[in-house]
Amino acid sequence: MVCLSDPLVQKICSLYEKISKLDNLSPSKDADALFTELVKTCIPPHPVDVTKLCAEIQLIRTNLIKLCGTAEGLMESHYSTILGSFENPLDHLHLFPYYSNYLKLSRLEFDLLRPHCSSAAPRLIAFIGSGPLPLTSIVLATHHLKTTTFHNYDIDASANAEASMLVGADPDLSGRMEFITQDIMEVSGAALKQYDVVFLAALVGMEIEEKMHVVEHLAKNMAPGAILMLRSAHGARAFLYPVVEPRQLRGFEVMSVFHPTDDVINSVVVARRCPKVDQVVGGGGGFGHMVVCSKCSEIQPFNPLCQMNLIDDLAVELDHL
Repeated sequence: MVCLSDPLVQKICSLYEKISKLDNLSPSKDADALFTELVKTCIPPHPVDVTKLCAEIQLIRTNLIKLCGTAEGLMESHYSTILGSFENPLDHLHLFPYYSNYLKLSRLEFDLLRPHCSSAAPRLIAFIGSGPLPLTSIVLATHHLKTTTFHNYDIDASANAEASMLVGADPDLSGRMEFITQDIMEVSGAALKQYDVVFLAALVGMEIEEKMHVVEHLAKNMAPGAILMLRSAHGARAFLYPVVEPRQLRGFEVMSVFHPTDDVINSVVVARRCPKVDQVVGGGGGFGHMVVCSKCSEIQPFNPLCQMNLIDDLAVELDHL
């Protein structure tokens, strides 16, 4: 068990103590400085395996992910309000401090997605957990998927209202983007089957059990062959975001797993909904048992390095399968 003997873990725990004592997680000099230091601490490659952390550090990691998620939502709302004050908000996206990261991440996800699309571009994409500043949808729609329609789902009506304001002045994007206030667990199979691709934001389901309930709902209701794009985390970055292991994606054939080593924080998992997925209700609670096709436990690695130079390293997780 890894506990406080690791200097990296010690520093992260020290930052957690300081962050947890903040009166407010909204953007401020103190909050910005602490979260910036935390991100810089977690970015460099480190061999830490979060599954082997002791119970005390596991709890700290869980709480830290929740704090980061809350702070991220407040920061996005803060900058969405600023951007919404301009006549043409999309002309000022660079004001968001992490805009360049979204440009890189969206390009990465597009390059990972492209080989698995049956047509030149998906017709309809769902983004689950789009928030008040839906930069992934905006960047993909503007730079990479210029004919695709995006349905952005968020449970928070105020977040959708802020997001809608950002694209309202753009005649193209406002016609290709819809913002839907609904819990994804309440979205019907008929609705989910219409999507060629579903993006699941990293902070939808900050507890792994909650995230797996969402994945199970998608496995039961997405169209066979549709693509699921998930964001995960690797190494010390797992103190910032939840980790999704390929073996947990029952009902999906995992196509590729990509772990960035630059300032793009999130790992990306690309999976295809299996042709046949039947739900067998198990006893005693939990997720039940998924009867899945034979390819659900396979990984077919895809290396986009020949097409892009954004990411320095490709690592496909096979050891837990």
